[in-house]
Amino acid sequence: MYRADRFSRTDHSGHTPAIVTTVALSIIVIVSACVSRGEKKKVDTTALSTPPAVVTPAETATGEVDSIRKETPVVTFASAQTAYTQRKYAEAVESFDAYVKVHPDNPFGYYMLGLSAWKQGDLDRAREALEQSLALDSTNVKTLLNLGRVLLDQGKPDDALARVESAVALDSGSAEVHRMMARVESALGRPDSAEVSYRLALSIDPNDSWSMNNLGLLLIDEGRYDEALMPLARAVELRPDAPAFANNLGVALERTGHAGSAAEAFRSALAADSTYAKAQKSLARVEGKTDETPIDVAQLAAQFNDSLQKSAQARLSVKPPAEKPEP
Repeated sequence: MYRADRFSRTDHSGHTPAIVTTVALSIIVIVSACVSRGEKKKVDTTALSTPPAVVTPAETATGEVDSIRKETPVVTFASAQTAYTQRKYAEAVESFDAYVKVHPDNPFGYYMLGLSAWKQGDLDRAREALEQSLALDSTNVKTLLNLGRVLLDQGKPDDALARVESAVALDSGSAEVHRMMARVESALGRPDSAEVSYRLALSIDPNDSWSMNNLGLLLIDEGRYDEALMPLARAVELRPDAPAFANNLGVALERTGHAGSAAEAFRSALAADSTYAKAQKSLARVEGKTDETPIDVAQLAAQFNDSLQKSAQARLSVKPPAEKPEP
């Protein structure tokens, strides 16, 4: 940097040297140029002072949400289960289908997918899902039984038999297992074996109302109407809210000449479900008729219950054979 007194210094003659004049002119030119550039720079800065519009990554030029930023909803087992319990079976199928894609090693996911599809009426998909569940866990008795039910609905009792036999081998002490075996045997045209299985189920669980109803229906199909009365009477006593049970009892009463009592049973079925078509038709057939001989339905139920309790006690009193000691 130059000091100011250096530019004002004169020689002894009092005249300003030529070099001083030249320097002064140069400084004026330089300053003018700097001012011009400064003004230009100031204009350019003003032009850029407004920032450009910013488009966020989540939006496109048309304002649509960018699919990359969308998050796929996570399907949990609990949410899918809720749809199933609320009987939203189509939603449950969709949810469990999404769940098993994320959790392909969970057999219970496929199990619930199978149940949901079965309830929805898609038997093929139900069978496929239950088979996948068994491929992951071949020892799940519930899966074997429900696959057996699906196969029966498909009209394939032979295939169902193999599944239920596996369930029996895994859990021979289950009333449900023997009840399911009885259903399969009945579908295969083996009523005697089916009756044995139903009675075995009842010896395990004397309050198994479904085995009572099914046994009664089996006896009706065999023309053994008097024998059907007791198990059906007890089934209705246990489950007065089951219209099918009351209707079957009404049929047995009608076939044994107790039309008046049959009418009462059909009315009970309609009280449980006013839209039950079978009971409506049956009631119209016996309306206004009376019993040829009196009958005490409650006593029949009590007698059957007593016999089941004795069978259960006898079964429990039987000790398994002692294992032979190893040599």
